[in-house]
Amino acid sequence: MKRFADLSEQEVLALAITNEEEDSRIYRGFADGLRPQYPQSAALFDAMADEEVTHRTALFDLYRRKFGDFIPLIRRQDVKGFVRHKPLWLVRPLGLDEVRKYAETMEYETARFYRRAAEQSRDASVRELLLRLAEAEDKHEAMAERLQGELLPADARAEEDATARRMFVLQYVQPGLAGLMDGSVSTLAPLFAAAFATHDTWATFLVGMAASIGAGISMGFAEALSDDGSLTGRGSPWLRGGVCGLMTTIGGIGHTLPYLIPSFWVATVVAFVVVAAELAAIAWIRWRYMDTPFLSATFQVVLGGVLVFLAGILIGSA
Repeated sequence: MKRFADLSEQEVLALAITNEEEDSRIYRGFADGLRPQYPQSAALFDAMADEEVTHRTALFDLYRRKFGDFIPLIRRQDVKGFVRHKPLWLVRPLGLDEVRKYAETMEYETARFYRRAAEQSRDASVRELLLRLAEAEDKHEAMAERLQGELLPADARAEEDATARRMFVLQYVQPGLAGLMDGSVSTLAPLFAAAFATHDTWATFLVGMAASIGAGISMGFAEALSDDGSLTGRGSPWLRGGVCGLMTTIGGIGHTLPYLIPSFWVATVVAFVVVAAELAAIAWIRWRYMDTPFLSATFQVVLGGVLVFLAGILIGSA
């Protein structure tokens, strides 16, 4: 692996050609991943990929005039400290906002590379081209805004943003909410049954932990196996299952942890407060993301929670 400062002009140009080719393919990957759900943004990234191809052509023409047809294979990973991109374009489905931010970072890093290369170059024509390419990369953000105006009018952008929000709800909010509700509500009965049956905070804590972790594992597998996402577009089943299982465990552990307090009644009062906070959070999430009226969401969640809570106390006190 070589340092950037140790590269010759021939190697710098070869690296720039490789960089432009890879950037073009990244944008093509974004376009391909976005096309099914965001066709206007896919057209935007296709246009940006075409721009990268023109940059590569200009670099290649200059290289051939200076050094001939042979181009040494120098890749990003061959240069110490050079630009690195995580393979976001391979992820499916692609997130619209994440892709846009990723592209902005690419443009900034590439422009910075061309300026450093220009500072290092002794050849006037090479330096001039590199500076022009740096300016072109700086203008990519403006180009993206212009293309968004041409290819992505306000109504199309609003439609794509709405689609992105629906995808977020389907892939993260719904499984997370289902897990939080199950963890917060279903574990109430065994936890408080154990509490009022034994009045032993440590035994209650163990029952709560077992119920929370067991419910998390069960809900995680149930969510992952219920839908592979190929038809519904809900994303990776294991991601959804992980989100659901984690939120289920968190929902149950929240009102289990107070029973680490040695005093039974203090622990129980704190657990009551935590349960109230959990139910309020569930109601807010349903109102914020599921378009459920807040009062209706609160009533439904509180009613279910109270019924399970009373069942646990009655069984434990029997």
